[in-house]
Amino acid sequence: MTRESPSDPESPGLIGPVGSAMHNQPQSNDSIEAGAGLSRSERRLRERQRRGELRVRSAAAFRVLVSERGLEQAYAATDVVVAADAGFTDQASLHLSLGPSDPPIRLREAQLGGVTGLATGGPGELVLPVGGGLVEPGRRSGAQLLGALLAGEALAFDASGEATAAHPRRDLHTELSRERIGGGRLLLHRAIGENGVVAVSSAAGLCASPWGPLLGPCGTALWSCGGAGSIGLTMPGLSLLGPGSPVLVGGGIGWVLGAGSGHQPAPRRQPSGHALTPGVTVAVSVDLHGLDGRWLRPCFMAGHGCALLVAIAAPVPLLDLEVARQAAAGPETLEAPVLDVAIPRRIKPALGSVNYAQLASGRFVLGERELRCAPAHSPRLASEISAELVSRLEQNRFPIRLPVLPLSERPSLLPIDS
Repeated sequence: MTRESPSDPESPGLIGPVGSAMHNQPQSNDSIEAGAGLSRSERRLRERQRRGELRVRSAAAFRVLVSERGLEQAYAATDVVVAADAGFTDQASLHLSLGPSDPPIRLREAQLGGVTGLATGGPGELVLPVGGGLVEPGRRSGAQLLGALLAGEALAFDASGEATAAHPRRDLHTELSRERIGGGRLLLHRAIGENGVVAVSSAAGLCASPWGPLLGPCGTALWSCGGAGSIGLTMPGLSLLGPGSPVLVGGGIGWVLGAGSGHQPAPRRQPSGHALTPGVTVAVSVDLHGLDGRWLRPCFMAGHGCALLVAIAAPVPLLDLEVARQAAAGPETLEAPVLDVAIPRRIKPALGSVNYAQLASGRFVLGERELRCAPAHSPRLASEISAELVSRLEQNRFPIRLPVLPLSERPSLLPIDS
């Protein structure tokens, strides 16, 4: 994918009305040409945004428009669709860059808020895992520390130093708040994935999982992806994301670093291109000081450990009619695999698949059993951050940028044999 199309079919003089006003207007020449499938360029979309004429809709609103007016007219009236996720992750880390003390100290061992971090990368660099904390008395990890920092709390910081001529100090005891931390970043190693799973347990009683407790045998189910409107199922293959792509993470502008943990670029797909299993993933980094506690929630999964609920939204520029067609896919056409997570092996038994319309109903049939199911994510937070990104795009407060390079085609989910 290139950042600019070699030819731009959109003429500056043919730009139609903004937003919902388009619904009540006759189609302009621009709308007719766009509906016929001609492509749009990044330059043209950015110019429309600069003039306050960018037409942005949430994925849900776009699907409604498609059902009312048909795909071509919906595409002609929409420049960008916003997709969003709000799921749990323990595949993340909090990176802090601390200023110098007097006398200076080179961190060797350090604890923030009672959580042990890894001193690495420089005299004042500290890395704290978001996951873990299962055996800690306070059930705390970097997730809880991040929540406390975003709430304005000051945390005890205790460190020992590796004495050198330039860094003679051997110990440091103080408090740190977000304002006293010079720089910090939340690194989400698996920020966005194409699809999720439906987790069930074949074991009797309660089974701990990364998404919450499951009642077995096959009594309840938890589904980890939002389905239609999620980023990965609105944008198959995450094809419009790549290194340097901006996404809205917890209220701050995050940047895609590249392929993420568990990256599988060649999953089973529907003819439409939508993944039938977890597929492509991306890693994202976001500035600590841009985060908003409204869209990040620390949590603890009994029997599994700490995690972070993170709301993420991404723009999906409708470059052509095929992108629009994929973005318009409804929950009844999209599926997730049902996995038995009670089996502690690398490959979990697949018990079938279920579409997202059935999951949203709260019950589905698996074999001869009817299972109750619930989302292991937050539809409300996803909807809220989607609306926030729609507003920022319309107000030219969020960049539109197509990837310079595509995501890697090399899978990162390679088994370790012993």
